[in-house]
Amino acid sequence: MGGPDPLRVRRAVELTRVGMWWEELARAFWPLGVVLALSLTAIAFGGAEALSSGGLLWFMALVVLALLATGYRGFRRFRKPSRDAALGRVDATLPGRPLSALRDHVAIGAEDDGTVALWQAHLTRMRNEANAARMVIPDAKLRWRDPVALRLVGLAAIVMTLLFAPSGRFGQGIAALGATFRPAPVAPSTLENAPSWEGWAEPPSYTRRPTIYLNALPEAQALELPKGSKLSFRLYGEGAGVTQDIGAAVSGGDPAAPEFIAERDGLVEVGGRQFPITVVPDAAPTVQPVVAADRRADGRFVQPFAAADDNGVVSGSAVIALDLSTIDRRFGLSVAPEPREPVRIELPLPATGSRKDIRGQLASDLSRHPWANLPVTVALEVVDGIDQKGSSPAVRMMLPGRRFFDPLAASLIEVRRDLLWSRENASRSAQVLRAVSWQPDGFMDPALAEGLRGAIGTLEAGPLTEEARNKLAQVLWDAAVALEDGGLADALERMQQAQERLSEAIRNGASPDEIQRLMDELREATDAYTDMLAQQGQDPSEKFDRSPQQGQQITGDQIQKMMDEIQRLMNEGRMAEAQELLDQFNRMMQNMRVTQGQGGSGEGRQRPMNRLADTLREQQKLADEAMRQMQDQYGQFQPDGQNGQGSEQSQGLADRQRELREDLGRQRGLMPGRGTPEGDQARRSLDDAGRAMEEAEQALREGDPSGAMERQAQAIQDMRDGMRALGEMTARNQQQGQDGQPQQGQQDGGPDGPSSEGNGPRGLAENYRDQPQLDPLGRSTEGNGGSITTGDQLAEGGDPSRRARDLQDEIRRRSGERERPEDERDYLDRLLDNF
Repeated sequence: MGGPDPLRVRRAVELTRVGMWWEELARAFWPLGVVLALSLTAIAFGGAEALSSGGLLWFMALVVLALLATGYRGFRRFRKPSRDAALGRVDATLPGRPLSALRDHVAIGAEDDGTVALWQAHLTRMRNEANAARMVIPDAKLRWRDPVALRLVGLAAIVMTLLFAPSGRFGQGIAALGATFRPAPVAPSTLENAPSWEGWAEPPSYTRRPTIYLNALPEAQALELPKGSKLSFRLYGEGAGVTQDIGAAVSGGDPAAPEFIAERDGLVEVGGRQFPITVVPDAAPTVQPVVAADRRADGRFVQPFAAADDNGVVSGSAVIALDLSTIDRRFGLSVAPEPREPVRIELPLPATGSRKDIRGQLASDLSRHPWANLPVTVALEVVDGIDQKGSSPAVRMMLPGRRFFDPLAASLIEVRRDLLWSRENASRSAQVLRAVSWQPDGFMDPALAEGLRGAIGTLEAGPLTEEARNKLAQVLWDAAVALEDGGLADALERMQQAQERLSEAIRNGASPDEIQRLMDELREATDAYTDMLAQQGQDPSEKFDRSPQQGQQITGDQIQKMMDEIQRLMNEGRMAEAQELLDQFNRMMQNMRVTQGQGGSGEGRQRPMNRLADTLREQQKLADEAMRQMQDQYGQFQPDGQNGQGSEQSQGLADRQRELREDLGRQRGLMPGRGTPEGDQARRSLDDAGRAMEEAEQALREGDPSGAMERQAQAIQDMRDGMRALGEMTARNQQQGQDGQPQQGQQDGGPDGPSSEGNGPRGLAENYRDQPQLDPLGRSTEGNGGSITTGDQLAEGGDPSRRARDLQDEIRRRSGERERPEDERDYLDRLLDNF
């Protein structure tokens, strides 16, 4: 059998010896460690600062004596552990002490063979036992030498110091100990070089200006201080004084520290120096409306304003009061109105930054206020830091509010207005409600009729309390909104209602914003109706007949063209022509009947892809113009007076962005492929594009061209994704047609299905099926490698900027490969520099 492992035995002995060193140090110097721990803890918790100079000296003396005593004790008791002692400790843990046995020799019988054999067997067993040598765990047995556990007190003190002692206090304590041995400074025999005074000029806090140290100013420098600034001085020595004529002194002050308030121009003299003071009075703030308040279709009151103050505006508000002298006092307004306090709306001010020159926009929803759509006066007020007020002249206007064009809804809103005007109109309002709810069968919802009867009973029950009046006004408002917004189950009736409300708005001279809202409602109702027909498997274009005598049909695309023409006429102010076209549209709806499509249906189905491509091109042009505007705004010098022009340009771009978004929404409503995965994907992509366009429009209106560019880029990518999905749908339908399967166009296109002339989805992708394939860098795989694009870059599936990024990443990867030739890597680095 083999002998013992020398390396294992040596490692066990050395580790045991290290443990014995620790035992000896712990036994000898544990009192020294306790004294050091308690001393450091006292210093870390501010004990040195709490003692006087004499007490600090005694403390240091005691600590030094304790350290010397415990250190001397430790050196006397310390015994250096030897290797033999470590070997013996390891050997004592093994059975038979094999390490000692291996060093023994045979004393008697060395010539006897039997004795020699027995001795060899004994050595073999001892070698095997020596292989089990392990380090002996040290044990200083301090529990016997420290029965009261002082060592644990020192350990706890160190832990508390590390966890809870204030940061920096230890350094302060050491500095205090060092200061006890530092010689006291010798006082100078003269104070000729020291200042005999100090002075400060502190502007009022609302000005946010810094305090001025007067001693640091050059000789004879004049000071301009805001009115109300405080000048304070500190006088040193005998005979020093301050003379001034700028304002009254602060009463009750220390004669050695006089203070004055700057109220007028004057001169301050102190310590042989003079300070000419110019007091700048605080100017009153100013505020004015930038443009007339905007009436929005949703009834929100929007008022752009500009305010300024030399030290900053603190608060502001818009005060709206009823202009009783200009109201047409007829019908429910003939009685005296109940008194109401003017409406006060806080102006939105920036939370951070300077408020010296503010341009903002006040927006508030006052559509439910009793004065909505009545003449009012609007005055803007602002206040500065010393409560000076500035106001704009009162402007007369009609308080914006939501307008209702449904006759029944408009009558309910008028009754609500009369009740809020005065509760004396209760009996008159009850009569009006009885009139509008007379014989409601056939034209009024039963639930609404029942609610109106309850309102009539409340009005006729007796004196109307203010709380009951307000609850009734809320009920009438909710009913009118439900009537105005439609809430009709039949999509065709909703479309007819929207057309009638739009015609009524044009005849009543509604604002452009209100007309636009109603036009949008008509578009939404038409889209909802065509969507319902498409879900039922019918062709929406076959539901419209221009003339029952001639049987002339109108396709879905022509319906959209008619609505576009109505929109254009209204934008140009040609309301009579728009009304005539609306009447024609109304006659079409009245003469609706199912007819078979003839000619042009293929063109109507083929056109959506072309129109989508046109919209994509227009969006790209708009993004390019937004980029040029951002370059003009941030990359070039703008002379004074150009900001207004830039704002007008942004508003123009925002209007164009809104038109593109509306056009995209119309195209989505007439898109084929409903119910197919590709068609649904195309619609989702166009929805995402519409939301991105809306966010881009908002960014342009807020003067953020960079944010608008980001959202426009997202809209372009979403539109490309939608066109790609339509192309995939067309390719699949073509493949099905070649294999003899029914085409998607036969499902969407009506009974006859698509013709061979491009009807159905095959015609939708006519311009895209012959496009050559591209490699990852955008190059054609059909031989024209020198061409990067294939004609119309807006219709391509890939993103050129993404391909450029991929190419840049590939160049960067290759330039980092060190095994490539140095000339090639230098060339690649030059390419990256060009990027």
